Amino acid sequence: MSEVDDPAASAPATRVLCDTGAVLGAPDLSDGVLWKIAEDHRQLDANLVRLGPKAQVAGHSEPDLDVLLYVVEGSGTLETPQGGQPLTAGSLAWLVHGSTRSLHAGPCGMAYLTVHRRRPGMQIRPAPDTEP
Repeated sequence: MSEVDDPAASAPATRVLCDTGAVLGAPDLSDGVLWKIAEDHRQLDANLVRLGPKAQVAGHSEPDLDVLLYVVEGSGTLETPQGGQPLTAGSLAWLVHGSTRSLHAGPCGMAYLTVHRRRPGMQIRPAPDTEP
């Protein structure tokens, strides 16, 4: 079977994508997205995010995607209409699509990984024909 006929030959290789400990241990660590999947042919999106001490992600909802949030280090609170839920290193939260939530980092900050289905890319389409 030639490489052209073998789907495995063109498939992305299974591999380790990120050492979160090394990323989080880097000097001059800034807040925000520290790492994300950059592969073109993927079905998932993932982001490693750091919030500084007492920083927050304002209340919002994601209408289309469920999101898994895994706290890598630090602590904080997940605020929902049902109330606040504490987050510590090792916490795993399911942020259901359509739900409203905000995140508040604790006094030492919080780093977390989010994983969700990849959003489709924007497509430019021709304008529909219109009659004058």
